[in-house]
Amino acid sequence: MTSAETARSRVALVTGGSRGVGLGVATALVDAGWTVYTTARTARGPQGARILECDHTDDDAVAEVFRTVEREAGRLDLLVNNVWAAPRGFGGFSEPFWQRPVGDWDSLIDVGLRAHYVASVHAAQTMVAAGHGLIVNISSFGARGHLHSVLYGMSKAALDKMAADMAVELEGTGVTAISLWLGLIRTELLLSLGVDEFAGFSLQRAEDPEFVGRVIAALADDTGLRVRSGHTLISAEYGNAHGITNNDGAQPDSHRAAFGGGTLYPPI
Repeated sequence: MTSAETARSRVALVTGGSRGVGLGVATALVDAGWTVYTTARTARGPQGARILECDHTDDDAVAEVFRTVEREAGRLDLLVNNVWAAPRGFGGFSEPFWQRPVGDWDSLIDVGLRAHYVASVHAAQTMVAAGHGLIVNISSFGARGHLHSVLYGMSKAALDKMAADMAVELEGTGVTAISLWLGLIRTELLLSLGVDEFAGFSLQRAEDPEFVGRVIAALADDTGLRVRSGHTLISAEYGNAHGITNNDGAQPDSHRAAFGGGTLYPPI
């Protein structure tokens, strides 16, 4: 079996694949030959992927997504926990937490964290039974330093801890769990602003959404990844180490130094 045939025989589910990072990740996986499913609240998604409409606050709807993947594909090799929702009335993370509605919790924690846990439960049930699989949490440098808001940082730090503790319970099953810190992403929305930098970071050296997908595809092929199950990795650094580039051939910058440097999770 060729490498392309091997990729096509593998199945990935990318949550929140209608735009931004999710769209780029799903697109890159399709380009790499994977059979890709994505979830979205509308029928929008990447060309070549199977788009499943799903509200990730509805546990029954999420369960149905996994039943559909199992029924149609018969396997699941990769889950990318990416779904995210901005708080209601969000116009920029400019207000301190005490001036924001407490209902911000409903999107930043219920969708930005709980939905990832629910999807991981379903994915692990399939993967453990098969004896292999990879769960990737899309996290952020906001887990280390203040970024956007209190609740945003809480959710990202929890995703890192979730991957670490899942890895402990997944040990010996053949299933790997990691958390991935992304840098500044050149989404369509960000590029539409017509700026050269954002929050002090250069857009020229930021990450394309498809770059993140190529990193994840490489992680899935990385035979040495299992020993790093439960760890947090930085997408730009992994890409640089493995020759993965942006769409224009450039390599994005890591933001590690800007957020204090040091080791990543687990803190040992």
